[in-house]
Parts: sequence; C-alpha cells; structure tokens
Amino acid sequence: MSQAVSIITDQVRERVRRDGVDLSRDRVLADRYVRDEVRRYSERALGGSVPLLADEAHATRQILATLTGFGALQPFFDDAEVEEIWINGPDRVFVARNGVSELTDVLLTATEVRDLVERMLQSSGRRVDLSSPFVDASLPDGSRLHVVIPDITQRHWAVNIRKFTKRIRDLQQLVALGSLSHQAAEFLRMSVLSGQNILVSGATQSGKTTMLNALLSAARPSERIVTVEETFELDLAARDRVALQCRQASLEGTGEITLRRLIKESLRMRPDRLVVGEVREAESLDLLIALNSGLPGMSSIHANSARDALSKLSTLPLLAGRNIDSAFVVPTVAGCIDLVVHCELGRRGHRRVVEIVAPSGQVSGSVIETSTIFETRAGSLEPTGGYPARGGKFIAAGFDPATILARAAS
Repeated sequence: MSQAVSIITDQVRERVRRDGVDLSRDRVLADRYVRDEVRRYSERALGGSVPLLADEAHATRQILATLTGFGALQPFFDDAEVEEIWINGPDRVFVARNGVSELTDVLLTATEVRDLVERMLQSSGRRVDLSSPFVDASLPDGSRLHVVIPDITQRHWAVNIRKFTKRIRDLQQLVALGSLSHQAAEFLRMSVLSGQNILVSGATQSGKTTMLNALLSAARPSERIVTVEETFELDLAARDRVALQCRQASLEGTGEITLRRLIKESLRMRPDRLVVGEVREAESLDLLIALNSGLPGMSSIHANSARDALSKLSTLPLLAGRNIDSAFVVPTVAGCIDLVVHCELGRRGHRRVVEIVAPSGQVSGSVIETSTIFETRAGSLEPTGGYPARGGKFIAAGFDPATILARAAS
C-alpha cells in the first residue's frame, strides 16, 4: 500500500510541475489531480505492472494530505480532540488529548520531518536554519508552530504544534466545562467591563490563552482592542481589533521587530484596551508603563500561583536595564494590576481557574499586599468573602462587585 501511494504521489507531483499549478491553494484541483492519477494507477495495476491498491478511497485521502496538508500528521490536525502534536524524533511522534500525552504509531523519516516543517513555514515567511535554529510561527489555521534543530537539539529536529481551537469563545463556555464557577465568571465579566487590568497566570498548557480569549469576549463591542504577541494565538471576535506579532531578523541580522517595539507602537494606534499575549522578559516594563498611563490591559505570565505572578512581574522589568530598580517596579505593579486569575492543569488534563486575587495597591517591604477574592475549596472555586480593596474603576463604570460577591457567598 505504501509503495503504491508513494508512486501515485510522485506522479501527481510530476504533473503539478509540468502544468505549473499550486495544489495547496486549490483543494478542488488537488482532488481532481489525485483522483485522476489513482484511476490511472488502478488501471495499470489490473495489467499486473504495479501492485494493486487495497483501498482507493484511503489512498486518495493519504495522498491529498501529503500534497496539500501535513502528510502523516494531517489526521491529528483533523481530530478535534487532539490539542497538541510534537515530534521528538522521526519515530517519536506524540499527541495530547485533554492534556494527556500519548505516543502515536506514526513513523517518519528525517527528510519527511524537514519537509513538513518547510511546508508549515511556507505561509509564515519565517525560516529555520543554522543561523536561526529556533522558530515560532503561526500556521494558516491559527495553530502555533515551534521548531528547534540540531546542534541545539540532539540529532533530531524537535517540533511542537499547539493546535488552534475555536471551542472556547466566552466565559460561560468555561463555566459549562467546569473550569470556572458562574459567580466567578460574572465577577470577571464585571471586571472586564469596568476596565480592570488583569494578569492571567499559570503553567504551560494551563489555559492562559483560552482565558484571555474568554475575558476579551466580555469587552464592549465598541472597544478598539490591540493585541501584541510573539506569534498570533489570540482569536477574538471583536469588531475593532488590530493584531500585531513579532518578526525575526533577516539573514543579514536586520529587520527584527520585538515585543517591546510592538507595545510602544501599539500606543500610537488609539487602543481602548491593550493585550500582550505573554510577558517573559523586558517587555514587561513597557506593559507596566502603558498600564500606568490609564490604558486598560491584559496579559498572561508563567507562574506557580497568583502571588508568584505578581512577584515575577515585579522582577522581569529589571531586565530592561541597570537604570530600572525595584523601588520603581514593585509599587508600579501594585498600582497597575487590579486582578490576577490563576489557571491550573490537573492530573487528568482538566483545566480550571483555582484562584482570583486582587492587589490592594499597597506594598509591605517588597511584597505586594493582596486579598483573595475566589479560591478553590474541596475542588470548587468559591468566594472567600473578600472584596477588591480598590473599587474606583467599578464605581466609575456603574458597577458594585458586592452584588455578585455577596450573592455568591450566600
């Protein structure tokens, strides 16, 4: 079967080169080319010159995936339950379903892995080579691709694909999945509408980007939202949205666009809300400066808890230069961040919010004082009876969080 598929695939490629067409842009044409060659092959097989095809329909799908999709990985892209795909080596292809990883029976060659990566990068304009052994890129469907090649990795290319999913669009969907309580969702919706600055924290794959998307769905339709990311991941249904992503340096080492540059440029675009997909380094300083100017914003950060997230955000800006010190950064974080929503990935792959914390705006020594608004008790996200210490934004927007928090506590 594999030999027959390989023969037909080569025949289609030869015809494509001869006719000068691009099958990746025309699935109807691709389907016709493949079916034509499968039919011709089957006719030859009847004469005994080539092996018979056991299943023409299966062979057709396999060849189409190779020519227009992502080959042996295409079934995982088509499987809605698969969240992530990664390749540790040609014979070590893994997928994750509901946060749980499994080794697949897919076997590739080193050449096939490289060809797949080149096909994925084709539409992004990005590259991976010895001079740039790492690459982050968005696939046409919105999935995120990360690749590292030797000699940074040992022997084989390391490929990670975090699939894009449209399943989670708003806070109520998270409630339906058990990731968030109804009262917490209503409190967060009120917080978004009142222009609170929200930091979403958690470990890798804990659902930070999904939470950002859900929070932004609660924003008013009239808001102009500017998003800034290393690679496009956020998917908003906002009417007025501008999405910006970083750019790699050219082969000559020029033309790089960093997150710091994008945040600064975004402020010239009249945003009503600024969203930074994730802060990892010195760009956290530019985010804090933007939020300190009164612009509502959101971002995510890797951290073990909500309070750890505040500590980390108080440390990262120090990477921006020697003239930045904690005496400026810590009070700025305390004054800028209104809420921290901490997400967690459970052992069985269940993602959920485990705590919502509100900084008071005060600093004790080098520690930002906070009050916990919601925390997990006996596996359920429950109100603590605490209230945000700063209610000015709620009042200005015509909201009273007590109407939700008191009801939740009763």
